[in-house]
Amino acid sequence: MTWPEPVACHTACARLGVLRKIIKVTISSFAELGISEPLLRALEDADYKTPTPIQTRAIPLLLDGLDLLGIAQTGTGKTAAFTLPLLHNLEEDNERAGQRCARALILAPTRELVIQIADSIKTYGRHMRIRSAVVMGGVGQRPQVDALRRGVDILVATPGRLLDLIQQGHVDLGQTEYLILDEADRMLDMGFIRDVRRIIEKLPDERQTLLFSATMPSEVAKLSRDILYQPERVEIAAKSVAVESIDQRVHHLDAKAKRAALAELLAEPDFDRVMVFTRTKHGANKVVKHLERDGVSAEAIHSNKSQGARQRALDNFREGRTRVLVATDIASRGIDIDDVTHVINYELPNVPESYVHRIGRTARAGAAGIAISFCDASERSHLRSIERLIKRSLIVIGEGPSGPDQSSAETRNGAGRRSGAGRRRRRRSQRRAA
Repeated sequence: MTWPEPVACHTACARLGVLRKIIKVTISSFAELGISEPLLRALEDADYKTPTPIQTRAIPLLLDGLDLLGIAQTGTGKTAAFTLPLLHNLEEDNERAGQRCARALILAPTRELVIQIADSIKTYGRHMRIRSAVVMGGVGQRPQVDALRRGVDILVATPGRLLDLIQQGHVDLGQTEYLILDEADRMLDMGFIRDVRRIIEKLPDERQTLLFSATMPSEVAKLSRDILYQPERVEIAAKSVAVESIDQRVHHLDAKAKRAALAELLAEPDFDRVMVFTRTKHGANKVVKHLERDGVSAEAIHSNKSQGARQRALDNFREGRTRVLVATDIASRGIDIDDVTHVINYELPNVPESYVHRIGRTARAGAAGIAISFCDASERSHLRSIERLIKRSLIVIGEGPSGPDQSSAETRNGAGRRSGAGRRRRRRSQRRAA
């Protein structure tokens, strides 16, 4: 296809974006966003009626062809925010449909998120002739190579496996028109940013690029400056999502009392579909072992599990065959399961943003949800960091903390502070535990 002169094209699109900002219109249906009739039919089939804030803000910009920087956590509807306009644009320009070279590339950090995005593409594109394929590690590459040979419009991939297939000559990105990076900060955490940059070097300069990230560390901010052209910025604050939709509680107790406390909570019938988070893979396995001894159906999901085992655990949890899914932070993003009634932080994360992502597994799509965190004496600094991030104190269940560091409020006023050397020792021990 013939591309228009880049500066003129982006300038015209930018003017359209400005107009959309000036004209304040309340969007109450997907039809008002201007997406095609086959997409509207698919949304009706899935009983999706009202667009979320990120969808109402992002979709018109993406239909206009603008680059986009999106700041949003999972659970805000961002997958549909980029999938719907992508499908719309691909359908409008279908002259290259089914060619071997992927017309659109979506990069995500984890296998679970890749599968979720691919499932969304199938759901929204069910009335379209759009081919998609998945490329990810942890499984054999032969079926993935065969799918690429048959032709693909949208390629959803993890960076490591995709780079392997590029180097083997199985993937050609020379004519790719759309690039979407999802969970860019998670890619940074997992060491994928260098691979991402190497993949981007294989892409044409003329393309529409979208970058989504829940947080904006300096390396991700630099990446966005390098790959986006005059992007529009859409931000859905993670802390406001957590605060507004989830009942958040904390239970102060000794580390040795956590097992009994978890069993007591799960004895309540209201705890119907529960996700339990630990900091380490060993901790997740240990919690599952204790729950099974107590007669509670539970499975673990973490990076030491094969992709098949992880997918079976997710399917069992989604279908109700397993009541409790115990996970490390690999599952705090990209796991979209309806009707999770409770999230329990068996161990508090040492990165406060991870707390927001963990509890975001409940209260999805506007539903109510409850998050309960266990906090022992060694985790109080993590709790303070979390409360600073979300700008509220968690509701205390039972007795408050005992000992010299008795409350978050006291610490904020100067009591119970630890030395810098102590904090450094604690960080070293946390890295060893992970």
